[in-house]
Amino acid sequence: MRLSKIIPLLFPVILVVAVACGGSSDSGTASALPTEAATAVFEPAPTIEPGLRLSTEDIVRKLRPSVVQVLTEGATRNTFGQLVPSQGIGTGVILDTEGHIVTNDHVIRVGRDLANTITITISDGRTASASVVGADPATDLAVLKIDLDGLIPAELGDVTTLAVGAEVVAVGFALGLAGDPTVTRGVVSAKGRTIQEESISINDAIQTDAGINPGNSGGPLVDVNGRVIGINTAIISGAQNIGFAISIDLAKPIMEELLANGRVERGFLGVTPTDITPSLARNLGLPSDRGVGLVSVDPDSPAAEGGLQANDIIIRLAGKEIRNSGDLVEVLRQYREGEEVTVHFYRDGDEKETTVKLGGR
Repeated sequence: MRLSKIIPLLFPVILVVAVACGGSSDSGTASALPTEAATAVFEPAPTIEPGLRLSTEDIVRKLRPSVVQVLTEGATRNTFGQLVPSQGIGTGVILDTEGHIVTNDHVIRVGRDLANTITITISDGRTASASVVGADPATDLAVLKIDLDGLIPAELGDVTTLAVGAEVVAVGFALGLAGDPTVTRGVVSAKGRTIQEESISINDAIQTDAGINPGNSGGPLVDVNGRVIGINTAIISGAQNIGFAISIDLAKPIMEELLANGRVERGFLGVTPTDITPSLARNLGLPSDRGVGLVSVDPDSPAAEGGLQANDIIIRLAGKEIRNSGDLVEVLRQYREGEEVTVHFYRDGDEKETTVKLGGR
């Protein structure tokens, strides 16, 4: 499913000229084979009682110390080339007592650039400047670091056992309203959704009808035990009660690699992809109703050297089925520069195979 009207949930504090508003506050939004990513241990927050089903009030009481406000400041250029100051507000979740915080990549950007300053406000009112440990635009995740004591990390949950229809709570600084974060309740409307917007493609996203709004970006979606099961990231423009959160199961390995390396290393193909859908396949007479079509192939790229061409449709990579761009991003995350992968693809209706030696960014 291509979601062409997804809206990131960062709230712009200062609305300047119209051109600057769209790009100055956020840049838009948007997952296992062997990997050398280091393992990080996130300390759980104190629980009222392990596994206990909590009331909404108890969930808020448990989560509130672990949810932070993220204020960004920077500048963009307007249509006349003049620098225009801009601010934005998003939300973050404390991961450990050392001060690591997870949020959305688009929260910490002004336009496409990292914000000049990032200020974190925790539940007791204290503020601190944050540094960027690492960011991964492809999955819209970032890890920040602050130096404050007495931090209470959130407890991370597990999405595999989460059922459609299960009750969830969203917490975040919706619309940048003063005071405590906004709390809304709903259910898991669906699992396994794909968020795709510009360069972002996220598989296995959680769809919820819990009310989320601009400013909720980077905030937690939690289960009835008060455990974080998703990072709120997007809504669909014009729809009613359709919001999306990045599954914590997808987010964990990304966060671990950002903590270890400051970035997520992926094998590089050098292509411009587009998702193949059943409707697109019917209309164009394509041989497959899923996969990744190649809009273009960069000259001298690993893909070009491996013989891939524009209009090819990749259906398997390294033995893994490729249904969409999210699958492609996830498989490439498991490989490094210099490694070879087998690519199965369609060209002019015929299935073909080639070997590509991956590059690096």
